[in-house]
Amino acid sequence: MLRLGRREFDPHEPVIMAIVNRTPDSFYDQGATFRDEPALARVEQAVSEGAAIIDIGGVKAGPGEEVTADEEARRTVGFVAEVRRRFPDVIISVDTWRHEVGEAVCEAGADVLNDAWGGVDPRLAEIAARYRVGLVCTHAGRAEPRTRPHRIAYDDVMADILQVTLGLAERAVSLGVPRESVMIDPGHDFGKNTRHSLEATRRLGEMVDTGWPVLVSLSNKDFVGETLDKPVKERVVGTLATTAVSAWLGAQVYRVHEVAETRQVLDMVASIAGHRAPAVARRGLA
Repeated sequence: MLRLGRREFDPHEPVIMAIVNRTPDSFYDQGATFRDEPALARVEQAVSEGAAIIDIGGVKAGPGEEVTADEEARRTVGFVAEVRRRFPDVIISVDTWRHEVGEAVCEAGADVLNDAWGGVDPRLAEIAARYRVGLVCTHAGRAEPRTRPHRIAYDDVMADILQVTLGLAERAVSLGVPRESVMIDPGHDFGKNTRHSLEATRRLGEMVDTGWPVLVSLSNKDFVGETLDKPVKERVVGTLATTAVSAWLGAQVYRVHEVAETRQVLDMVASIAGHRAPAVARRGLA
């Protein structure tokens, strides 16, 4: 059972985490939700389309202008508080690797800390434990935040993913993070080339078999673009194909830009797998 905020999710219940970037230079939307009102409209739309989690980020993942911890907090803390006020039942996640920001957003009402850089600040897990919030434990290939991989190599990429994410997850629980609120993430693109990310997808079942809920962040990423030779704005089909494979292999949480499309893919896969009944069943019954 996955427990986040006020919600509990059965093991076969897919969960959508909608991305809301509070940055002026995000790779996909180019700052479309940097201002408060467009960002709040994005939250409302995502919730109406089936997102259970809103993931708020204040720093672009890739290289760019420096964003201090104070600036990251300025972009996220007040917004977290407003989302909590307007949407009391939604699960609020914050994408940060800094414990100072983690503490501030937890005070403002965050339910999950999404540590996309693989525990580079070990105190972030301590904050999650103190506030009894969820934590995403990600494999980032030991890369420093906001850097791109260069000629990175693994003897066995999935073995490394498992070693890192399981270690981070067990440490989090030992610190006091509720076990049912910890997720592991293979970290597509983070510290990986395209072949690594494809292999991580192909072998995702090995992560699922550990028993930890698996989160995947696939949406419009470079490994999709390189695989299909498509620019950022033309990666939705490739993303949804990867989402379907990940769902079939047992991933549970999906961090996405396109909520409605992802909801349909996840519902279809769940119905094929026998975990969800068709919304309508009239054919052959007349």
